Amino acid sequence: MASHNLKIHEQCTVAPPSAPQTSLPLVFFDLFWLRFHPVERIFFYSLPVTHSNPSIFFAQVVPKLKNSLSHTLQHFSPLAGNVLWPHGSSNPVVQYNPGDAVSVVLAESEADFDHALDNAPKDASESRCLVPHLESSDSHASVMALQITLFPNRGFAIGITTHHAVLDGKSSTLFIKAWASLCKTNDDYSESSPSLAPELEPFFDRTVIKSPSELGFDLEIDLAEMLTKLFPSENSDGRCLKLLPFPPRLEEHVRGTFVLTGPDLERIKNRVLSKWDSVDIVEAESNSKPTKLSTFVLTCAYTFVCIAKAWHRVEKEKNKFASGFTMDCRARLEPPIPENYFGNCVWGSMVDAKPSAFLEEEGLVNIAKSTHSKIKEMLDKGVFHGIGNAAPRYAALAKEGVELFGIAGSNRFGVYENDFGWGKPSKVEIASVDRAITIGLAENRDEKVGVEIGIVLKRPVMELFATLFRGGLSDE
Repeated sequence: MASHNLKIHEQCTVAPPSAPQTSLPLVFFDLFWLRFHPVERIFFYSLPVTHSNPSIFFAQVVPKLKNSLSHTLQHFSPLAGNVLWPHGSSNPVVQYNPGDAVSVVLAESEADFDHALDNAPKDASESRCLVPHLESSDSHASVMALQITLFPNRGFAIGITTHHAVLDGKSSTLFIKAWASLCKTNDDYSESSPSLAPELEPFFDRTVIKSPSELGFDLEIDLAEMLTKLFPSENSDGRCLKLLPFPPRLEEHVRGTFVLTGPDLERIKNRVLSKWDSVDIVEAESNSKPTKLSTFVLTCAYTFVCIAKAWHRVEKEKNKFASGFTMDCRARLEPPIPENYFGNCVWGSMVDAKPSAFLEEEGLVNIAKSTHSKIKEMLDKGVFHGIGNAAPRYAALAKEGVELFGIAGSNRFGVYENDFGWGKPSKVEIASVDRAITIGLAENRDEKVGVEIGIVLKRPVMELFATLFRGGLSDE
C-alpha cells in the first residue's frame, strides 16, 4: 500500500453550516500533550459493489459523508478550529472562527483491501498513506484532518488525525460516534442542523476542571526544559506550538494485530492468580490476591512481557523495560465530571516494577501484579497520588536506557459500533502506535468479549513475538 498506489482525487475543506466564534482554554490535562504527536486512526468499511464503484462512491457516498460531517461540526466546532496562543494569555486556546474548516483528502487506493484488513504482520509503511497530515507551525496548529480513501469495488477507509492536546481518546471516539449517527440517520439534503442524542452531545465547559492547586498538589513540570533535553534541535520556546517530530518507525518494521479472546484472557488470569502469592513486587502495600483481574491488566501484562522477551532475544542489549498507562479521570475527580466532557481528562502513571522484571521467568505474574497494584493505588489514593515523583523517575529511567511501553486506545471505546449507514467497521487501526513503543487497544471485532492489540515491531522481533504470544496461550 505504498503511496504511489494512491491517487488523490481532491483536497477540500468541510466547515460547520453556521457556528459562532468559540474559544476554549487548554487546561493542565491538555498541556502535557501540547507538542506531542497527533493520534492517527483508520476505520475500514466494506461496501457492496453498488456503492464502491468509483463513480457511485464519489457521487453518492462521499457527499453523504461530507454533508453529515458538516452537520456534526456544528456540534463540535472546535475541531474545525486551531490551537493558538493569544498575546497576554498564560495558556494556549482552541479557537474556532467562522470560516474555519477541517481539511479533507479524497483518495483512491490500488492496494488489496483484503490485505489491508488482514491481521497478519505487514510492512508498517502500508497504513501511512491512509492518514492525513496535521498542519502545525510555531504560531498555530490544526485540530483535526480527515482522509476518505476508496478501495474500488471493495470498500473505503476513513483516516482521522487529531491534535492530542485538544481531545483524548474518549472525546475523539465521541466525535466519530456522533458523525456516524448523523450520517446513518439523516437525509442527505437536510437544511436544518440535526440534533444529536444527548449522550453524543459534547460538554465543553472547562470550569469543571479544577487547577492543580485547587486539587491539592503542585504541578511544577517545566515542559520547555524537558522538550529541550529530548529534542535539542527543535524550537524550545515555551510558547511554540509546532508539533515535535516523532517519526514513524517504518524501515524494517511490520504492523500486526493480535487478538485475545475471552477464553485466552481466562487462561492468562488463572495462570497469574495461581502464582500470585509466590511472586513479590516492588512497593506493594497490599499483596492480597484479587478475585478477578481486568482485561486491561491481563492484556497489557501479557503483551508487554511477550514484546520484552522477543526483543531481548533478538537484541541482547535490550534488557531493561518499563510500562506506563493513562487513566480516564472523568468519574474519578471530586466532584466527577460528565462522561461527555470534551478535551483531555486522562492522567498517566508508571508501573512500579524492576526494569528486569519483564524478562524474569514469572514476568507475566510480576507485571500483572504490579499493574493491578498501581491501578488500585490510584483508585484508593487518587489519580494524582505520587505526582511529584513522576518526572524524576521518568528521567532516571531514560538515563538508564530503559525502553518504555505505552498504550493507546481502549477496549471500552466501542470503536466497532461506528456504523455510518453501510455496516460496522471491518477493521479499526491506531496507525500512530508506530511513533513510539506503544500498543493500540480495541474491543474484539468478532466477539462480545476479548481485545484486539495493534503493534509495530522490527520484523525479526515481531516474528518471535508472534510465536511467544500464540505459544503462551496454548501452554497449560
